[in-house]
Amino acid sequence: MIRFSTAGESHGEALIALVSGLPAGVPVDLDFVNRELWRRQQGYGRGGRMKIETDKAHVLSGVRHGRTIGSPIAIRIENRDWRNWEEKLPVEAGDAAKHQPVTSPRPGHADLAGALKYNFPDARYVLERASARESTARVAAGAFAKLMLRTLGIEVGSHVIRVGRVELDRTALWDEIAGLCAREEVVLGCIDAGIEARMKEEVEEAARTGDTVGGVFEVVAHGVPAGLGTFANWDERLDGLLAWAVMSLQAVKAVEIGRGITAAESFGSQVHDAIHYASEDTGRPTRFTREQNNAGGMEGGVSNGEEIVVRGYLKPISTLRRPLESVRFDTREAASASYERSDICVVPAAAVAAESMVALVLARLAQEKFGGDSVGEMKRNFEGYIEQLRSY
Repeated sequence: MIRFSTAGESHGEALIALVSGLPAGVPVDLDFVNRELWRRQQGYGRGGRMKIETDKAHVLSGVRHGRTIGSPIAIRIENRDWRNWEEKLPVEAGDAAKHQPVTSPRPGHADLAGALKYNFPDARYVLERASARESTARVAAGAFAKLMLRTLGIEVGSHVIRVGRVELDRTALWDEIAGLCAREEVVLGCIDAGIEARMKEEVEEAARTGDTVGGVFEVVAHGVPAGLGTFANWDERLDGLLAWAVMSLQAVKAVEIGRGITAAESFGSQVHDAIHYASEDTGRPTRFTREQNNAGGMEGGVSNGEEIVVRGYLKPISTLRRPLESVRFDTREAASASYERSDICVVPAAAVAAESMVALVLARLAQEKFGGDSVGEMKRNFEGYIEQLRSY
C-alpha cells in the first residue's frame, strides 16, 4: 500500500515527506518535483514568506540513478526562514526570553482549539504545525504519486473557479487545465483571462481593507479507468477517500464531487449522466460514453471511466491585518487577535496541494488494484485490465 506522512513546522529547520509503497522503476524527474513545489508558491495575493523561500526537494532515500527502488522515499525541503527563528524555536531549552508567543488566538485558526487540547500557555507550537506551510511536504509526496500515475497514462491538474464573489461560469476542458498547469506565470489559476482579472480585483479589495478572501478550486484527474475504488465497504469508496483527502487540507471547509451541490437542488432526470455505447472503437478503454459528467467520474464509490472531478471550498485565511476580537491567553482580557505574516489569497496554492492529495489517493488505489513490485509488472497488469474493459 502506498502511504505517506509529513513532519516539520512552519518556521522549523525543514519539512519532511516520507512516501512508501511506490513500485521500483518509476522514472523520477526532480525538475518536475521542484516545479510542483514552485507552483504551490505562486499566485496573486501570496505573502512575504514566499519571497524568502525557494522550495527545493532534497531526496535522501528511495531513488537511485533516476528511478525509484521500492524502498521508502524520504524528501527534505529546507525552510530558509529558519535562520530567523533558530534562537526563537530551538530544539534545546534555549533562552526563554527569545520565545515569540502567540498571545491571543485568531478566530478561524487552530490556535485556541490546539492550545486547549495540548495545554499550551500560548499558540506558538499550534501555529507551527497547523500552518499550511505543511502542505509543501504534501506537494513533494504528491509529485512522486503523479510520476507513478504517469506511467499508467493518468494525469492530475487543477484550476480556480471562484475567488470571493467572482466565479467561472463554464466547464473547463482538460486541454485548458493542462495548459494552465504548464504556464510559467501564475496569477490566480483561472483558465479565463477576463474572469481572472476580476478575481484579481477581489484580492486587491481584500488587501486594501486589511481582509482576506477565499474561493473554490477544481481538481481533475484525466485518464482514470473505470474500476478504482469499491462500493463493497464504506471506507474504501473512492468518493469518500477523495473527500477526506481534500478536506484534510488547511482551510478547506467543504468538498464537492462532480456537480454534487447542483444535484442536491435538481431533479434526477436533470443531473444523472445518460449512458450510450459507441459502435466503433473510440480509443478510450471502454465504448460506454457519457455526454455529461455531473457525477464527477464516480458512481457508487467506483470510478466510471470519466474524468474525476473534485472541488474544494476554501475559507479566507484566518490571519487578518485588521484583526478580529479575541482574548489574551495570559490575562483572559479582551484583545485583538495575534497577527503573523500571512497571505491574502491562497486559492491557487491550495489547488496544487489538492492535486497532490488526489494523486496520492489514486496512486494508492491503482497500486492496490494492479499490484506489482516493479513498474513494469504494474503496467502489464494495468494493460491486461484495460484490454478487459475494451472487450466488455
